[in-house]
Parts: sequence; structure tokens; C-alpha cells
Amino acid sequence: MEREFSFRDFKLNKQLLSALDEIGFSVPTEIQRKAIPVILGGSDFLGVAQTGTGKTAAYLLPLLMKIKYAQGDLPRALILVPTRELSIQVTEHMKQLAVNTDLRMLSLYGGTGMKPQVEAITKGVDIIVATPGRLMDLYLPGHLHLKKIEIFVMDEAERLLDMGFKPQINRILEVVPRKRQNLLFTATWNEKVSQIADDFLKLPVEVRVSPEVKTAGSVSQAVYFVPNIKTKINLLDSLLRDESLSKVMIFCKTKAVATNISKYIERKQGEGSARVIHGNKDQNARLSAINAFRNNKVRCLVATDVAARGIDIEDVSHVINFDVPLVYEDYVHRIGRTGRAMRTGDSITFCAPHDEYHLKKIQKLIGQKIPVLEIPEEVTLEETSFEEKQDMLRRIDEQRRREDPEFKGAFHPKKKKKR
Repeated sequence: MEREFSFRDFKLNKQLLSALDEIGFSVPTEIQRKAIPVILGGSDFLGVAQTGTGKTAAYLLPLLMKIKYAQGDLPRALILVPTRELSIQVTEHMKQLAVNTDLRMLSLYGGTGMKPQVEAITKGVDIIVATPGRLMDLYLPGHLHLKKIEIFVMDEAERLLDMGFKPQINRILEVVPRKRQNLLFTATWNEKVSQIADDFLKLPVEVRVSPEVKTAGSVSQAVYFVPNIKTKINLLDSLLRDESLSKVMIFCKTKAVATNISKYIERKQGEGSARVIHGNKDQNARLSAINAFRNNKVRCLVATDVAARGIDIEDVSHVINFDVPLVYEDYVHRIGRTGRAMRTGDSITFCAPHDEYHLKKIQKLIGQKIPVLEIPEEVTLEETSFEEKQDMLRRIDEQRRREDPEFKGAFHPKKKKKR
């Protein structure tokens, strides 16, 4: 019988092994088994790995081994991430792993004053976890120096590019030392990521732990075909009456819908049953909502895709896609919030008529057909309003034109009557 691989096989130092024991990590995941020896060996690394595969520890453990101990005042490792929440989470994860060391780490992100961050930098720091905008805000006036960077990590590279950070990334690449080790991690692979990888990495070792668009096998998926938004709300109310939906993330396309759904859940399920995160929420409100959900103080977290990206919460029982995502890879990221850490999870998608086009594209992307469920009898099927029907027809026409440029369109808006 083949012996199970353990973290001790990487020859990590006793400080890291002790921290791993305290956290309860004993068996490395696939991306960790493949990435850690390569990074320890000094090669540039490209990892394509889904959310929830252990990719963060896959680069943090070898990074902490190589940086080892506090030295000087200037940072020697830079981890670039797309969102404030991810910056905070990576830093917290790193603090857990580095608990037995004297390494100094700092999370830099926008949405909060720069003064405390500048003060922390002046005290000396070894490892920085930063969003691109705030990093440049601190670098350009001379508050932060990057000339000692030895290891540069880009985490969630696809989201960094989707969020428009390419100019900042290019500027950062101009100011960090040329002699450095580069690590790039991405959940999906596309032309934009390929281009930045070519610019960033030198003769990298490439590892793909699974097809980048496949969904985790531990997640059970289902879809309801729903005629309109009012019926979606009725269906959501019905599903939430089931207590097995114990910890639920609900994804919405827009900030307005997310806010309204959160308020509706609180009206129906009781005050404090839901919190919402989206781009208009300030940093304290977003972190408060995430921590309340993580610590089981609220049952439902309603979110938009950008606001939820990078959130790492292990015991989510269900993900509900109130809206079908228009960025198809976001479907994989959404449902990857459940079924983590050897647990199973459920994903439920509400699909309106104008979303069927996008659902087919998602099914093609993930290489599987999502099972269809019948709407329960107790759920009232509401009439579709004239305005919503018109909007659906307009969107369906737009989709048909994408497939067939010659398509003239079936939807013709009614002209205003002359008075």
C-alpha cells in the first residue's frame, strides 16, 4: 500500500510544521504537492487551480521557507491580489502559518486611510500582500520601496486583469528588481492571462491540477427555470424554509438586486438572518458582514461577484445563483464557495427565459449538463409584467444577433402614440 504524502516530505522547517500541526493540516492537496517543491527549488511557477484547492498555502509555505526570518526594513516578498478581502484573508492565513517566526507581514488595500499603513511600513516589513491601486498609491510618493523584492506572487491573475489592473501591474513590473522569483496563480486560462504570464514569468514550471473550467465534483448542481423575478423571490422564500440550507451564499448580478434580496430575507426570515456585500459597502461594513457569516451569526450572505471574489469560508452548505452570471467563469467561482475541504455542497441556479442562452454557454464551458428541477407546487408562479417581458425579448434578440449577425430581430418596441 502506497504511503500517504505529508507536509514533512517537503523538508519544511520545524516552525512551519508545528504551525501546520496546530491548524490541523497534515496531507497536502494536489496543487501543494506539485507547487511547493518547484517553488522551493527557485523556479518561476504558473499554477492553474480552482478556488478551494489549497493554492494559497501552495505558495505561502515555500515563500515563508525562503524568506525565513525578519531582516532589514524593506519588503522582500510581494503578493499582489485583486480585492481588499483577499488581501486580508491571505495575510491572516500567512499569520497562522508564520506564528512561530518573527516575520513581519502587512496587508495593503484601499477603502481605508493610508496613514496607518504608512506608519506600519516605516516600522519595517518582510512580506506585503497588496491590491495594485493601493500599492502604487504608497509607492509613488515614496512611502514604500520595492527594490529588495525577491519573490513576487500574482494571485487570482484572471481577476486582476478583469478588474482593469493591467496598467498598474505593468508599472509594478518596471520598478521591482529584475532578479526575482515569480509565481502566478489563476483559476481560469485565457488570452489575457497568457499575455501577462509571458511578460511576468521566465521559463516557468506550469502545473494545472484540473481542467480550469471544470466544477468541483463535491458540489451537486441543479437549475430551476423561472419565468420572472417575482417567481424567483417566491422560490427563494420556499427554499429557505428548509433548515438543511444552513449556511447560504446568494449571488446577484447587481448591487440593487443584492440589497433588495437581503432586505427581503430579513423581512421573511427575521432580522439578522442575512447580510449583503457589494461595491458600495465601505470596508468595515463588508468585513463585518463576512465575519458574521463566517462565524454563523447570519444564515445568508447576499453578494455580487466582484464583492465576493476571494472570500474563503469553508462550511457553506448551499450556493444560490439568484441570477445567471454573464461572465461564465464566475459560475465556477460562485459554486466553488461550497463543497470545500472534503465536504459536499449544493448549488442551485435560477434561470429566467433571457438567461437560457447564458446557461447553455456555462454548460458548454464546464462540460456537463446541469440537472433541471421542477418548481415546487407550493411556489406561486407570478405573471410577468409587460416591462419585464419587453426587457426579456430585447435581451433575447441581442443574444440571437451575437449568433447570427443577419438576424433582424423579433422585438420591435412600441412607438409612442401621437397626441
